[in-house]
This record gives sequence, structure tokens and C-alpha cells, in this order.
Amino acid sequence: MKLYPFKFKAIFKERIWGGDGLARFFNKELPANTRIGESWELADLADDKSVIVNGWLAGLNIAQVLDKYSVELTGSVDFERPFPLLIKLLDAQDILSVQVHPDQAACDRMGTGEPKTECWYIIDAAKGAYIYKDVKRGTTREQFAAAIKNGTVADLLVKVFVKAGECHFLPSGTVHAIGAGLMIAEIQQPSDTTYRVFDFNRVDDSGKPRKLHVEEALESTNFNMPADKLTVRHVGRLVESEFFCIDKGHQAARCETLLDGGLKVLMFFSGSGKIVPADKDIDVVHFEKGDTVLIPASYKGAIRFDQDCEHLIITLPS
Repeated sequence: MKLYPFKFKAIFKERIWGGDGLARFFNKELPANTRIGESWELADLADDKSVIVNGWLAGLNIAQVLDKYSVELTGSVDFERPFPLLIKLLDAQDILSVQVHPDQAACDRMGTGEPKTECWYIIDAAKGAYIYKDVKRGTTREQFAAAIKNGTVADLLVKVFVKAGECHFLPSGTVHAIGAGLMIAEIQQPSDTTYRVFDFNRVDDSGKPRKLHVEEALESTNFNMPADKLTVRHVGRLVESEFFCIDKGHQAARCETLLDGGLKVLMFFSGSGKIVPADKDIDVVHFEKGDTVLIPASYKGAIRFDQDCEHLIITLPS
């Protein structure tokens, strides 16, 4: 049996800032009466592993497929575990906390955590929607620590108004926050290490504030992040980093794109179509907006677009 394009069961995460936007925008079947902020589309973490829902490997998770069919899936005889991407859809109906993810050096210094570089592709943005991205030039660790203590962190952050179609790259060490009214595709290293700096004095449903990680955040923050690393792109190659590469596609109905081998992940934000194999022994895989599909390295065929389709192609650097 040969490998084919994989679709996965979404892993939903309840968040204080979430809602039902993923159901309205992408027809996701969300649990009732729950504020869902994240849909993990592809994950290979210790406690969250994406499970295949289509084809003869349905029921296996991504780690199991890597163990059994590593070369066919990845094209490499020495592919490292875990799968090196964590891919999510985010529905931010309220502002997220100000937070930071460590780089490897910070993890080594603290003896804990896993590094995470990420990017945000803006799928939809309400009028006036914004993100916070980096500290203002000249901000020192001491100034930032004082601002955390007196609740004025936002005054030291760079506020960036955003619109649909933009992709914002955030290297590890970048202080950031997602504002309200945003639907985002988040592509990142496979880490769930997040250090919360400031939560806008919010409390959870039990009336308690969420935990902050002030010392870890200060140790993880790069207060001199080069501006040219904080890229914003909206066409063609959106991201080219040591961890992942992302290209944007927009195809009209009845167009076709060839798949000539190589591991890749496709995220579809509009339209529908089918992935047709060159090998007639492999089934056709249909897709629609909101789907994320993993294409094995051994697979060859074509994407046929039944409707206009905006999508991302995510690959690993060679």
C-alpha cells in the first residue's frame, strides 16, 4: 500500500479569548457552549498527536506513521522526531495575553522549555484589528520588568495594524500579542512553551487571574531584535527560515497545480477541490476551506481546484 495525502482530526483548545468563529468561518464542528480559541491542525507533541481520518491509515497518529513509513513520508532516512511543525487555526475574539517564546539559548540557560519560532498568516481581520509585535526600540530589561509590575506593558510594545493576506514572522524571543477580531493560521516549531508576561488584568471563569511567567519571560525576551527579522509579506514566498518555509497560492477555479514529490503541508482558506494521484491505485482526496492536508514526500499527482482557492504551502528547508 502506498502513502496518500493525509487529513487529520482537529484538536480543539478552549481559550478565554476564543469563541465560535472556527465554526462560522470554516464549518468546524466545535463542542457546544465552549469558547474554542485554537484548532490544532497538525501536532506531534507529547500529549497531543494528530490522528489521521482518511484512507487505510485512518486511526493512526502522526508519530505512528513516522515510525512505520518514515522514508516514504519524509523522503529522508534520518528524519528527526517529533514532526517539526505545529500548525494551528486561531480565533481571537478577544485580545490574547502578552507573551514570549524562548530560543534554544534561553532554554539552555534556564534548563527548561522548548524553543519556538512562529508566524501568523492573517486569514481575516476586523476593521482596526492589530497585533503587538516586539518591544519598542531602546526598551531595556529593567524598564520592561518595571512595566510588568505596574501594569503598563502595552506602552512599551510596538502596535501593528493588520489586514487579511499578511504574514508576520516572529522569531523566538519576540514579545507579542494577538488583538481581537482576528482569524489566523499559526505555523510554528513543535513546542507549547509560552511565557505569559501580562494578561490585561483578566480573570478566568472562576474569577482568578491566569498565571504569569515573569522571570522566564524576561530571560527569554530579545530586547534587541533586528527589525529585518520581523518580516511582513503578502505574496509569493512569505517565510524562509531555518525551521520552515511558507509560500502563498491563489488559484482560480478549474486550474491545476502539479505535486511532483517532496514533503509539504497544504492549508486551504477558501474554495474546494481535489488532490488527484498520478498512481491510479491511490484514492482521490477532496478538500474544502478549513482543511489542512499533509502530502507525503513519495506522493505525486496534482491539485485540481473546483473553486477559487487561497492556500499556503508549508515545506521544510532542505
